[in-house]
Amino acid sequence: MPLLLAGGAPLAPLATRPYLAMPSGSGEYPTMSALERRLTELGLSLPSPAAPAANYVPWRRAGSQILIAGQLPMEAGRVAVTGRLGHDVTLDEGQRAARLCALNILAQVKAACDGTLPDGLACLRLGAFVACTPAFTDHPKVVNGASDLIVAVLGDAGRHARFAVGVASLPLGAAVEIDATFSVG
Repeated sequence: MPLLLAGGAPLAPLATRPYLAMPSGSGEYPTMSALERRLTELGLSLPSPAAPAANYVPWRRAGSQILIAGQLPMEAGRVAVTGRLGHDVTLDEGQRAARLCALNILAQVKAACDGTLPDGLACLRLGAFVACTPAFTDHPKVVNGASDLIVAVLGDAGRHARFAVGVASLPLGAAVEIDATFSVG
């Protein structure tokens, strides 16, 4: 009896699913996009997209736009950087948190695009929240961790509008949370 997908459609055999094919002699997967190759060149890999923690969806497509819900600095299934900048989190740790948020954002984009980072992808905006003390004012420096990663992966198409604000606390004690808007095509 064949395995069935949601909706009752049969799952195609492995041989007819080229995205699962083994690498050719070049060492690359045939369906790897230029952006996925760029991630590999940078020594980066995307985590599995995180499931929503409440009554919302992690991403939403509207025409050519993809809206990504706020992503935390998740690593290995847990929040990797907790605390507040200016108290118990350093600027370097905050930038690392922002980079992890960016990787989680790209994982959600990949999920929204049927399992690939498509050519023609552009980042339009990042919205960043930094958990910090009232005296901390280097929010932009923290969020540069995410902005720099997005530009490194997408090139000029990664240049985006952005905001970075300080807040008293974030979900699960995270140091940073970032949402995003992308366009495809």
